[in-house]
Amino acid sequence: MPEDTEHLSPRRKRLLFRAWHRGTKETDLMVGGFVARHIAGFTEAELDEVEAVLELPDVDLADWLSGRRPVPPEVETPMLARMAAECAGPGAGRPQWFRA
Repeated sequence: MPEDTEHLSPRRKRLLFRAWHRGTKETDLMVGGFVARHIAGFTEAELDEVEAVLELPDVDLADWLSGRRPVPPEVETPMLARMAAECAGPGAGRPQWFRA
């Protein structure tokens, strides 16, 4: 989890914490990393979308974000699609220091 969170609102801090504490390390890294990179710039509507993604089952979310299974149309949202696109890249889920 990023060190510099003092400037974030309580809602953003709460979402960042939830994103890093999903239940499985794989999902923590994918979702937590994505949220950490973008949390400061999300609009209120995007924060609502992040909250909705965080309500999805951990195992399903890991499969969808890793590309093991396609995202079902009934849960696909712009935020989930954005996460999946970013997580599909090489090194997704790895800490920045590990990618070098």
